[in-house]
Amino acid sequence: QLNSIGFIWDSFERLWNERFDQLCAFKNQHGHCNVSPRDAQNKSLGAWVRSQKQLYKKNVLCSSHIQQLNSIGFIWDLCDNSCQNEERDHVWNIRLGEL
Repeated sequence: QLNSIGFIWDSFERLWNERFDQLCAFKNQHGHCNVSPRDAQNKSLGAWVRSQKQLYKKNVLCSSHIQQLNSIGFIWDLCDNSCQNEERDHVWNIRLGEL
């Protein structure tokens, strides 16, 4: 009966998926996934992105979420040598514009 009225069994997963969908929309609009928590229009999404990176560094982010984020080109560490120079330059210019 609960399923028939749309009961949400896992609200954490639902919220994560909503944020992921927002990140996909952000990437479609801006061409990258590096949302700044200082971006007034995307403050909560930027905080979520930062949180995902922190969870990843602590090795507590579940593998399915890691795979989903990797699938859209999510960059875990902008200072990592494996990052593409173009992406770093793009992010640098965005951050410079925020100053």
